[in-house]
Amino acid sequence: MLLTLTSTAPSATDLGFLLHKHPERAQSFDLSVGRAHVFYPVATPDECTVALLLEVDPIALVRGKGPRDAGFSLAQYVNDRPYAASSMLAVALGRVFGSAMAGRCETRPELVDAALPLTVHAPAVPCRGGVEVAERLFEPLGWHVETTPVPLDPTIPAWGDSRYVDLRLTGTMRVAEALSHLYVLLPTLDAAKHYWVGSDEVDKLVRVGGGWLGAHPERGEIARRYLAHRGSLARSALARLAEVDDVEPEVLDDAVAPEADDAVAPDAIVAASVTEGPADRSAAAEAPAATRPLAAQRLDAVVEVLRESGARSVVDLGCGEGVLLSALLADPRFERLLGVDVSHRALQVAARRLHLDTLPDRARQRVDLAQSSVTYADARVAGFDAAVLMEVVEHVDASRLGALARAVLGSAAPGTVVVTTPNAEHNVRYERLAAGAFRHADHRFEWTRAQFREWVGAVAQRYGYTARFAPVGPEDPEVGPPTQLAVLTKDVAA
Repeated sequence: MLLTLTSTAPSATDLGFLLHKHPERAQSFDLSVGRAHVFYPVATPDECTVALLLEVDPIALVRGKGPRDAGFSLAQYVNDRPYAASSMLAVALGRVFGSAMAGRCETRPELVDAALPLTVHAPAVPCRGGVEVAERLFEPLGWHVETTPVPLDPTIPAWGDSRYVDLRLTGTMRVAEALSHLYVLLPTLDAAKHYWVGSDEVDKLVRVGGGWLGAHPERGEIARRYLAHRGSLARSALARLAEVDDVEPEVLDDAVAPEADDAVAPDAIVAASVTEGPADRSAAAEAPAATRPLAAQRLDAVVEVLRESGARSVVDLGCGEGVLLSALLADPRFERLLGVDVSHRALQVAARRLHLDTLPDRARQRVDLAQSSVTYADARVAGFDAAVLMEVVEHVDASRLGALARAVLGSAAPGTVVVTTPNAEHNVRYERLAAGAFRHADHRFEWTRAQFREWVGAVAQRYGYTARFAPVGPEDPEVGPPTQLAVLTKDVAA
């Protein structure tokens, strides 16, 4: 079985440093399933391709401890194991490129965090469920997916296609991320393991996929297929990915707000929760600012910033139930709107809120929804005048904030980026909030004003933006406002 990884970045042969494999040497590695070979078919300054060729020994597998099919013993000798990219190829990836997958490069450490233009090609991938499964699993991670079904027999077209596809992935991301995606998703596409699946496989899944799997919209399906449909193991993996002890695996999807009695919401402490329908927004707009719910004040602040920026197109990253999109759709100056969220359920709620099924054609052409993650580059979110991260960053693991900045400021690169997040210093003013507790169970952190300014200032400088800050809500003289807002404007020279 064969897999190639190509970089077309400047100084493309730097790929060899990241993979710890010199482009001028062919290397071989003995594995429990056979022998792996690594070599470079192409190694030029403009293009560098590394190939991983796995020679599987099916006879040795039969004699070993692999799964047996007592009902069809011939299948142990006549099968697709030597040819199809499966869990055995994932084993080879982990063995041969383990340091690269872990993000280690002592020789050139600055390369580890570099997002490179990459192409992955696997000419024979078992894809149970059809080509749409490959698209559903890889696209939310920022890959452009091309799948070509492999016919059962090219000389007999009437037989149709096999369950194998020629898979080609293109995207811009870190090499460590790309390898972790392949390690987890190749066995997931096959939906079968060629060795015993136990609790140690849960450890592997969480260790390798922990940086991105928890935010993947198909994480449940990935866990089940990767763990050979062993329900108890899949539930264990999802529970560990939840990272919150009191969250059940079935409710990892928290993008849709809980009922009022299910959580302590500081916005509800400031004032009663607000209904976001158009009529209610109009009535709320007439109320004094000091008596309006914080959620409404935050919405007003973001909309006002977008109007001042002159933006005509806006992408709402982590749009949730579509509250901001609804407000922007009511203003004709915003000609193109896109709401993005990892939660399919949240997008369904947003579609209902926006009445997408009954909107007049002219209004419907202005707004769309897409399922994706804010930590992965996605071509669909590029080309907008402005992007909004309203109460989103605090839901992202601190270790993934660099990826978020690369995806939004580096890849999508809108002219204006608006970010709002809770001010942790203000939490002491909420009597029902325990000391040291976060405002929401899914928050991974909450920043003080100094911490927020430090992070925004650093990413603004890195990606060529100028930042300014503003308070949202009543500004307490001691602990500041309940919400902090930053506006990042792309430098003209950048």
